[in-house]
Amino acid sequence: METRTEISTLGEFGLIDHLTKNIEFQNASSILGVGDDAAVIDHYGKQTVITTDMLVEGVHFDLMYTPLKHLGYKSVVVNLSDIYAMNAHPTQITLSIAVSNKFSVEALDEFYEGVYAACEKYGVDLIGGDTCSSRMGFVISVTALGEVVPDQFVQRSTAQQGDLICVSGDLGASFLGLTLLERERQIFLENPSIQPDLENEQYIVGRLLKPEARRDITAFLADKEIIPTAMMDISDGLSSDILHICKQSKLGCLLYEEKIPIHEDTRQAAFKFGLDPTACALSGGEDYELLFTIPQSEYDKLVLNEQISVIGYMTGLEEGTHILTKGGNKFKLTAQGWNAFKEQ
Repeated sequence: METRTEISTLGEFGLIDHLTKNIEFQNASSILGVGDDAAVIDHYGKQTVITTDMLVEGVHFDLMYTPLKHLGYKSVVVNLSDIYAMNAHPTQITLSIAVSNKFSVEALDEFYEGVYAACEKYGVDLIGGDTCSSRMGFVISVTALGEVVPDQFVQRSTAQQGDLICVSGDLGASFLGLTLLERERQIFLENPSIQPDLENEQYIVGRLLKPEARRDITAFLADKEIIPTAMMDISDGLSSDILHICKQSKLGCLLYEEKIPIHEDTRQAAFKFGLDPTACALSGGEDYELLFTIPQSEYDKLVLNEQISVIGYMTGLEEGTHILTKGGNKFKLTAQGWNAFKEQ
């Protein structure tokens, strides 16, 4: 039988010591970390980029089908994705958790295993955080810090008319992974004797449970000396996120449906659920791909990268925001992506 250590046997400081005892720094900018009143970092003349994100059990994740190790990994990655979206390089994170007494020390070890795996993969240091008890399940808050060469950070508000709209990877898979897991959860709740059937859908399930941040794309752009005019990561769905860029840059846009990258596994899963693959890509969210704009003059440098698709261009504000379908029809683009405050 697996041992179960109650968190109460360690106390708050004992728990922090237990979870952080093996930290080794990977960045010279990390001067002082866990164990003092505050961390100390020194970015040696570079500008510091900071982002924070909260994940709440029952709103952002369901532990019925989310392994704790994957949850730890994803908690870090979604924040690093925001740092890359600023054209910056992530260096440190802080992690705060609130947990109920249903969690054991061993369960938290599993969660932190995922956290450390992400830190190691992306070369970031865990330098602090907090733990406290919760009466409402598991709450996770991560703050990520990064560095960028002075004034090379990229905002959402600086796209230019005529710029090409580009996206990394492929879209819609995470939403379909969620659709599949939610369906199996309902079946299980109604009949616990039925084993979940994930139908060999490793791709869409993996994209939901273990997303990756696209540092390869920012590295490619740096190598080709391309600085995007605007950039953000796709967390709420392509339509919602391109509309953020349009609104903040005071421009319109035209997307081409046929250019939106959708993985074949995603396409087939959508058909199986009776959903339109394009709608999943536009409205799904949690893809954590990079959405960015570049001047048309940089196009020739991009074609070398199969992971980047040009899906449209920025237009004048008066032209509005549209998508041109494969059938040649033009539709107004509306924000139908993830809304954190709608009724769940």
